[in-house]
Amino acid sequence: MSSPCITATLLDNVYELAVLMKQNDIGFIPIVEGTKLIGAVTDRDLVVRGYAEKHSGSTDVETVMTTDLLTISPDTTMEEAAELMAKHKIRRLPVVENGHLVGVVAIGDLAVRDAFIQEAGAALNEISEHVH
Repeated sequence: MSSPCITATLLDNVYELAVLMKQNDIGFIPIVEGTKLIGAVTDRDLVVRGYAEKHSGSTDVETVMTTDLLTISPDTTMEEAAELMAKHKIRRLPVVENGHLVGVVAIGDLAVRDAFIQEAGAALNEISEHVH
């Protein structure tokens, strides 16, 4: 999980979100009021709902943001998160506790975790072979 997250508010515009994405090499920005999650904008949202609809960079965030977000709680397992991502064909899941954003799990986080588990298993296997 990435925490703390780069976030934006309804006071930001499409251009400012694009700059945040470029500066931080990200494609997903949660939109918050304080710490309360109210939506999110992806790089695809900027293209499909923003530029493809001929909106300018000064267009408000609310025009392009997704408000009906699938979220998980901090106690959701990585397996459950992976299942949700696969089922809903999404690459990022905001982690929310009592309505407040606490982090984001990205598909890359799951891939890194799986690679670590596989490496650890291979190392343990190798150690076990040398012991016998």
